[in-house]
Amino acid sequence: MPMHSSPNSTSSGEGGILGSRKVYSLTWALQYINLFMINTGYIILAGQSLKAIYVLFRDDHILKLPHFIAMAGLVCAIFAFGIPYLSALRIWLGFSTFFSLIYIIAAFVLSLRDGMNAPARDYSIPGSKASKIFSSVGAAANLLFAFNTGMLPEIQATVEQPVVDNMLKALYFQFTAGVLPMYAVTFMGYWAYGSTTSSYLLNNVTGPIWVKIMANVAAFLQTVIALHIFASPMYEYLDTRYGRSKGSAFSFQNLSFRVLVRGGYLSVNTLVAALLPFLGDFMSLTGAFSTLPLTFILATHMYLTAKKNKLTVSQKSWHCLNVCVFSGMSVAAAIAALRLIVTDSKTYHFSADI
Repeated sequence: MPMHSSPNSTSSGEGGILGSRKVYSLTWALQYINLFMINTGYIILAGQSLKAIYVLFRDDHILKLPHFIAMAGLVCAIFAFGIPYLSALRIWLGFSTFFSLIYIIAAFVLSLRDGMNAPARDYSIPGSKASKIFSSVGAAANLLFAFNTGMLPEIQATVEQPVVDNMLKALYFQFTAGVLPMYAVTFMGYWAYGSTTSSYLLNNVTGPIWVKIMANVAAFLQTVIALHIFASPMYEYLDTRYGRSKGSAFSFQNLSFRVLVRGGYLSVNTLVAALLPFLGDFMSLTGAFSTLPLTFILATHMYLTAKKNKLTVSQKSWHCLNVCVFSGMSVAAAIAALRLIVTDSKTYHFSADI
């Protein structure tokens, strides 16, 4: 869960386990960069879902993906203006679950139907040997991004005591039973379409128009809500530090601040999304630059620092090996993701309609 305080704030635990303001500031920056990139990916996804609905009726390319990304950014901004606090989501979290189930069921069933009726598929990784290596490394970072989704249950588990035990239970559930629907859709999509599977699975499926519309609308609405969850730490930090005043959350001053600051933040997200609308590549880049360092490298290093006098030589060696391996993987994944973005940018150009 990202820290909500500024790196300039003071506290008795300043520097934390690692004892350094610089490390604290670096961690703070990485967490918010991670959230920014996640939010940008969500806007790309929301734009793709809107475009998928459009092409069901008019495949004339008059409106292109960047136009739909701009529309998605506007809807996300309007939603952000009306939800002043994370706790104000309340019933929207139920809607989010409902929309997720619609997408999962529709994508799974339509993919299964297509797979059963399709000819033999090609499951090989396309491209040269070097391209295959970069694609595989980028895919690993992509998976880390996609399945690093414990934020919501982690937040909800802190409502009641004991906080740590509840949080661990929530995360255990999320990464066991919680990932099964995502695995089901992922493997079913790849089985049905092979190496031609789109990063947005509904671009591949065939079936009744009304089912595809329903699934795309559900994906769009769920994305708007999910983006707000992951943007909330940034909103809370900006509101608390610069803008929130006493009185109603919908007073003119508070509402104006949200429109200005949250609108500005999402405008930057939307601009980046429109310029680089390569969802899979962007997920790989996020996994390489922030998810890998925060989840595996920093956490393991902090554990080593905190328990250094209580660990055996073999335990220390194991954790040091993890730090080295995942550091190398992070660098390799970053290179692979940047290469994929450069390659796709050459093929599709900036503001591509893909």
